[in-house]
Amino acid sequence: MEKFLNTMLKKPIIVLLVILIISVAFFMVMKKNSRMETDLDEYMPQDHPAFVYSDEAEEIFNIQDGIIIAIENTEGIYQTETLQKVKDLTKQLGKMKEIEKSDVTSLYTADNIIGTEDGMDVKAFFKKVPTTEEGLREIAEKVRSNEMIFGRLVSQNETVTVIIAEIGDDVFSQEFYHQILELVHSFEGPEKLYVAGVPIVEGTMAYLGPKDMQKMVPIVMLVIILVLLLVMKSVKNTIFTMLVVVFSVVWAFGLMAAVNIPIYAVSTMLPVMLIAIGVADGIHLYSHLDLFLQNNPNATKKEAVKDMLKGMWKPVVMTSVTTSVGFFSLLTSEVYPIKYFGLFTAFGVTSAMLFSLLLIPASILVFGYTKRKPVNENNSKNTKTPLSYKFANGVVKYKTITLFLTIVIIAISLFGITKVWINSSFLEKFEKDSDIVLTDTFINEHFGGTSTLNVVLEADTNNIMKSPEALRLINKMQEQVDSELKIVGNSFSLADYMKRMNMVMHEDKKEFDIIPNSQDLNAQYLLLYEMSGDPDNLWKVVDYDYKIANVTIQLKSDNSKAINSAIEEVEKFRDDFQKLGIEINYAGSGYKALVFTDLILEGQIKSLVMSLFIIVILLSFMFKNMWAGLIGSVPIVITALIGFGVMGLLNIPLSTTTALISSIAIGIGIDYAVHFIERYKIYALETGNKQKTMEGTMHHSGRAIIFNATVVIAGFLVLLFSVFPPNRSLGALVSLNMFTSFLGTVTIMYLLLYKTNLFFRKKK
Repeated sequence: MEKFLNTMLKKPIIVLLVILIISVAFFMVMKKNSRMETDLDEYMPQDHPAFVYSDEAEEIFNIQDGIIIAIENTEGIYQTETLQKVKDLTKQLGKMKEIEKSDVTSLYTADNIIGTEDGMDVKAFFKKVPTTEEGLREIAEKVRSNEMIFGRLVSQNETVTVIIAEIGDDVFSQEFYHQILELVHSFEGPEKLYVAGVPIVEGTMAYLGPKDMQKMVPIVMLVIILVLLLVMKSVKNTIFTMLVVVFSVVWAFGLMAAVNIPIYAVSTMLPVMLIAIGVADGIHLYSHLDLFLQNNPNATKKEAVKDMLKGMWKPVVMTSVTTSVGFFSLLTSEVYPIKYFGLFTAFGVTSAMLFSLLLIPASILVFGYTKRKPVNENNSKNTKTPLSYKFANGVVKYKTITLFLTIVIIAISLFGITKVWINSSFLEKFEKDSDIVLTDTFINEHFGGTSTLNVVLEADTNNIMKSPEALRLINKMQEQVDSELKIVGNSFSLADYMKRMNMVMHEDKKEFDIIPNSQDLNAQYLLLYEMSGDPDNLWKVVDYDYKIANVTIQLKSDNSKAINSAIEEVEKFRDDFQKLGIEINYAGSGYKALVFTDLILEGQIKSLVMSLFIIVILLSFMFKNMWAGLIGSVPIVITALIGFGVMGLLNIPLSTTTALISSIAIGIGIDYAVHFIERYKIYALETGNKQKTMEGTMHHSGRAIIFNATVVIAGFLVLLFSVFPPNRSLGALVSLNMFTSFLGTVTIMYLLLYKTNLFFRKKK
């Protein structure tokens, strides 16, 4: 490897030009083909059994995510102007090419089931907006007497009404998102309009994600440049170290665009990640160069580069390989954003290694290096014992305290890990006081909820869903879920249709707001409805053969705890349904989000176990000693425990963003151990003296590790300025992980090396 690098660097200008040309090419591809993806369905493995079944159920019942538009009039919605806006906006939505006219539901299009002298009829609440008080009062009375509408399309206080426009998975785009917002805003005044729903949340994410990235990248670059100038004390060194990370980011995003992989929400952190990680190699290379020049101030550029490559190519390659392994382990995840994040971050890290070993030496050969003052043994300042030596001896002296504190911290962390929970909520990626969250909260306060869970009841017998037993059990399940859980705002099923039809057929008497006792009577009611109403509405709650039913449960939150609590209540009825030959299944975006969280946890466990195993094997192979592999893994194991422990103690959930914690901790944190052990091995074999080896290693690698940790921590702390709370949590947690990795390396791992006499036995 060293010979290959020296050969490549015989013409350093050509090396610099080739890197520049390829980087420009990748940049052009990135600029042309990059696209943002926030459709939750596209985050998931399409062949997963849960998603396959959910897709089939969605096809049967036409289950689609809806855009919810709330119209508020504090004087009451039963005003001519307000109802006219409901009508006009409903029509405008139905004319959009992305929305089917029949998929828009509002007070203008909703069916009102009423009893007549001849039986039953289904009519609209209004076709022409009334202009008289009497006409408006008549609409109000119709709504109040219809429980299928009152509280669902019109709020209980009658100041808000909603329009729901359901859309397909493949029609949503940024252009459509902005068209919806512009259309809604054009209807404002004096009424206030709110827009919510899963598509709007996803659209807002797609809109703010790139903006957040554009804000983060300049800030993180500025911070890291300032820190590099502080620790390197050289403008030239800082510039070329930054070029390494800039090119690695361009190559990663360029390759992503070239193979048509979209940018997911979590991908927006990739530049921050690579910038913070990529400077590590440059810091270690220049740190080694500085120490060499202090002792050899008259060395030529070629001599300096040759010594730098000889002493550092191996640890640079090793750290890049181990870091890449940490991110490659994310390929075990079935969640696409996490899988691709791991793949392209690993590619970016490998690119940064290549640039570090070619671009930095080439730049030294072409542009020279910053002159350093030689070490003067007669200088009183230099005769003092270096701080690194004092620290090395102090750790050994107070080893009992160090071990005790480590055990206490690990114990607290293990307790915290038991409190870690998983959350796939898209809405909770935003600030609590952001417009999208406040809008969602407003609609949830007035209606059943903006999130849904679809309970699919399936039997093998036709017409089973017409039976009084099945309908009563469905109704009982709905009543219990509604009453037991505050997070559940409403539910809707075939049972609601049957109760409404039974009541209107008995002169709207409340005592008949129940399921009829006769299956034949139920069948007659349903036939009447099919003949007089819009059967398409009916097919959203039951299939044509009446053997599969869809119960929609509305939730006031889209987080995993809410969905799980609803499922727990539904599961209490599983045995009762099975007695009737009916099985319970789940479908819809809410359920898929829940499965999504399980995949995150499963992938996290696989990733953690696999990366730790591979890294132990790699370190053992690299240092030709199994003990080196085991000792080197200790700091990152402790770091991972502390990271997850803090998450549990601070109630920070695992999400597509924070699920990256362990891989980042392992991928970056192992670098410190590799550099430290490699330098320790060199000094051990050279001196054969444990004291000199420990002090020299702490002075050489310990110094560079401090610089490295400082830069990485500063880089990730920039995420605290992100508009997305999970990104801020990630920035704080990774910064904590880097600090604990660094501290674990120079304390616990240092003590283990000291006590095991590693690499000294052969010397004896």
